[in-house]
Amino acid sequence: DFDVAYFHSYAHVGIHEEMIKDRARTETYKDAITHHQSLIQGKVVVDVGCGTGILSIFCAQAGAKRVYAVDASDIAVQAKEVVKANGLSDKVIVLHGRVEDVEIDEEVDVIISEWMGYMLLYESMLGSVITARDRWLKPGGLILPSHATLYMAPISHSDRYSHSIDFWRNVYGINMSPMMQLAKQCAFEEPSVESISGENVLTWPGVVKHIDCQTITIQELDSVTAKYKLKSIMRAPMHGFAFWFDVEFNGPSTGNQKKRTIPSDALLLSTAPEAPPTHWQQTIVYFYDPIDVEQDQVIEGSVTLSQSKENRRFMNIHLEYSSAGRSFVK
Repeated sequence: DFDVAYFHSYAHVGIHEEMIKDRARTETYKDAITHHQSLIQGKVVVDVGCGTGILSIFCAQAGAKRVYAVDASDIAVQAKEVVKANGLSDKVIVLHGRVEDVEIDEEVDVIISEWMGYMLLYESMLGSVITARDRWLKPGGLILPSHATLYMAPISHSDRYSHSIDFWRNVYGINMSPMMQLAKQCAFEEPSVESISGENVLTWPGVVKHIDCQTITIQELDSVTAKYKLKSIMRAPMHGFAFWFDVEFNGPSTGNQKKRTIPSDALLLSTAPEAPPTHWQQTIVYFYDPIDVEQDQVIEGSVTLSQSKENRRFMNIHLEYSSAGRSFVK
């Protein structure tokens, strides 16, 4: 039932319009396809969660022999028409169904997918990419994106607090401060998707999870835990933690690369506060009350992201943090 609702939400044109108009997203994918054209030309591609079919068409234009465009949402009906309108029906085969259920009777050379959700793992579409990889991808095949990294950092964001909470102190001359506790709960109980700037960030970011799309397993996504120890670069009130991610579009690794190095020509799509804005923005977990931190003060703890038992597309966040001898859990 949850999946039905999820796929139904992607049948709405607005969600695809937002994604396609996200230039940083769409152009980076187009650049990655051009960059890896030699590995796509004459090859068989599967596009996991193809939506309107734009990435499938980019791959066909780059010379792919065949593209299987898979989507469980009813948008697949429009994707088929879009493919036809561009004279690519002989190359792009639209399959309306879940990756777990559709049949492809050959091995594929390339998997492309735009699977990232808010905070990287929300909506857990990466599981479908893993399923496609394990079902169809040839050994040493190309997966785009190839890697993903989720980051976290404490932030200071006084404007957001005054905008959502402090204004209750005086509303048209009336003291409405009894509303403040409820306002905090409503505003900060759940993570907030919004844009912040690099100036809001209090420390160098910590890595929550690094994902290699060639080797990650579905079981690894059930629960992700990371410990962090970060040092404030300024004195400021700390209002919560921000999370963001980047994805890399690297070719298949050659030889035994013991140490992971990001090649200087690697294509990167970043949703960091200082990067060009994307529709993912940043995900922020706010505290109910700010904590004052000094410059060079250490902020440490752990974060666990676990798939909701009720609906695996949802995520539970358990955040522990301590600073200057005080410990908290959110």
